[in-house]
Amino acid sequence: MCPDCEDFARTVVMLGQLALYADTSGADLDFVESVSSSLAASLPEPPGYDTNEGPEYPGQGW
Repeated sequence: MCPDCEDFARTVVMLGQLALYADTSGADLDFVESVSSSLAASLPEPPGYDTNEGPEYPGQGW
């Protein structure tokens, strides 16, 4: 597996585990909010992902 693939998969697993923790009784939701934001921001782009592809957003493509 390529290094970016491993990082992406590991981060997604951690986000899933954090979501499960958030649903437990007595979970520290301030912790969940701060860590989930950081994890989501640290997600590497998936291999082969092109930021220039995809739908045009409103105001683009005029």
